[in-house]
Order: sequence, then structure tokens, then C-alpha cells
Amino acid sequence: MTGTPGRTAIDNEIRVCSAHVRSPLDLPSSIGKLAEQSVRVLGWSGSLLPPLKLLGRHVVPVADLVPDAHAERLCLGSEPVLDRAEIATWVWPEMDGRVPPPAARVTGVLAPARHWRSALTAAVPFARFTNTAIVVPRSVTVAPDFMSTCLIRARQFGIGVLSADGETVQSELEGRCFDDQPPVEHTAVSRWINEVVYQQLLAVEAPAPTRG
Repeated sequence: MTGTPGRTAIDNEIRVCSAHVRSPLDLPSSIGKLAEQSVRVLGWSGSLLPPLKLLGRHVVPVADLVPDAHAERLCLGSEPVLDRAEIATWVWPEMDGRVPPPAARVTGVLAPARHWRSALTAAVPFARFTNTAIVVPRSVTVAPDFMSTCLIRARQFGIGVLSADGETVQSELEGRCFDDQPPVEHTAVSRWINEVVYQQLLAVEAPAPTRG
């Protein structure tokens, strides 16, 4: 355990920053607990951030600060930028070397949902640039369309599939691993997501104020 309220240190690689949001699956009892178990099964490293709504999808990101880039931005006073119109200009060729460096590394995006269609819809936009996985209730996996449609579509996009039953989470399909691939070139969308995640990382990793 750490000394920061609302944050639990699981191990040296995975850190849970929020665990008290009701799960859309109604199992386990919170998204935090479900996400913690899922990330363990997936083997993702990084800080498990609170659930976010990104690109209209409800997801749970896993990310780390990039030490050198974060230090540079601190020195320059460059805070996270959330204006999508401004960030859209960052990928222009003439802006090379003139914009803040990405200070977060998104290591994975988890999409829990009651049905695999909703979960895949949430995960697909992120599968282009990072590890992704969906989590559905175990009962969904016995439906006729799960094997014939869900797993086929998930494999096409490189998305991992997990199922949850009570307190257990198990893998149904391994997803594509970006850790073993060259870094993906940033787009305007991925840079904006990176800035949102950077803001969240700063919020959960900032030291608690001391009482004088």
C-alpha cells in the first residue's frame, strides 16, 4: 500500500489509482477491481487510471509517464493541452520540433461492457496505436455469436478478449502486443489522447499536500 489516499500499489509494474466506480458488468463490484484483475491477466505495465470517456467510448487506460519528456515539460512549464484544434496542428510537418513532446506512454486500453459488441466498439479506435482488450461477462462467451463473430472480429483488430465471472478473469483470446513492435507514428487523435492521459497521470501521481 502507498501513503496516498485512493491509490493502491499492487506491485512494481501495475498501480491502481481508482477502485470505487460501479462496474458496468455488475461483476466484480467495481471497475477498479475488474480492471486490476484484467491487467494482471494481460501482463500490462503502468498505472491503471480511472475510467475515462475518450472519443465517446468508456474505457480504462493504462499508462506511464515518459521521464525525459515529463522533465522537459516541467522545465518549460508546458502543461497538458486538451484543445483538439490546437493539437491537430502538432502533426503538421512544419511543427516538427516546435511542439511539446509526448510525456505519457499509453501501454493499454481496456473496454469492459455487458456485451461484446459494445466492448469492441469501444476498443477498436485505440487498437491502431496501443494494446487493447475487452472484458465481458463469462455468460456472454456461451452465446452462439461469440465464437463465430466476436473472436473473429477481435482477432482482425488485434484486440484481446477477457471474460469475468464473479471474482475471476480469464483470457479468451490474446491480442496484438505493441511492446514488441516499433513505435507507432502519432496522429492528431493519438496526440490528443496522450495529452488527456498525461493530465490524468499528473492528477493521480502528484504528491499529496503536506500539512504544516
